[in-house]
Amino acid sequence: MRLWDTNWMQVEDYLRRDDRVLAPLGSTEQHGYLSLGVDAILAERASVEAAEPEGVPVLPALPFGLTPTFTAYPGTINLRVSTYAALVRDLLDSLSNQGFRRIMLVNGHGGNTPASAVASEWVGEHPDTQVLFHNWLIDPAIWGLAQSIDEVSHSSWVENFEAVRLPGVEVPEGRKPLVDPDALRRSNPEQVRDLMGDGPGGGPYRRSDEDTQKVWSEAVALMRERLVSGWRE
Repeated sequence: MRLWDTNWMQVEDYLRRDDRVLAPLGSTEQHGYLSLGVDAILAERASVEAAEPEGVPVLPALPFGLTPTFTAYPGTINLRVSTYAALVRDLLDSLSNQGFRRIMLVNGHGGNTPASAVASEWVGEHPDTQVLFHNWLIDPAIWGLAQSIDEVSHSSWVENFEAVRLPGVEVPEGRKPLVDPDALRRSNPEQVRDLMGDGPGGGPYRRSDEDTQKVWSEAVALMRERLVSGWRE
């Protein structure tokens, strides 16, 4: 259930019987022909679908993250690492203070991985609370599944879900060559834009909905499994 679909009294009642919560971590950044909100939109939707059978609340996705690589593309919003770390700590403090003791951070953006270290440090100071950091799409099992279907990269077919397609914007057919990841790591934002051009990192722009749904279903199932059994006793 989405937290915004409840009131405070319902959350208080929930905390009498359960202490789990999901917090999606997103980003606002270029995704080629897809929405700038891909990382936030998909992380929240996947979280809601995974949590629904368990009746666990899902926070609205944090819309901003760490994305210095794409700042030469208009619409990309980047936070400083110190800002983001403070934001994640404040989020964990708020949830813990209210009685949530099992918090799953559902990451939708690779650049946000420093949040995992922040969460580990925070847990060391709050031993009564558990935090799972889960990459819903780039988890090795899910990304590996996608790679077994076709080449994958940022904003390629693997993120091309209906929920993030834009009205009146046609996603190209075909594929583009994969951008050299080493070249990207050596590049400043302007050079990154030169390398990536229209935004995707290479591979097919789109594949069949059957292929994307296969990845989605496996990703949701894995998240639900960890939500149920990923906690220490």
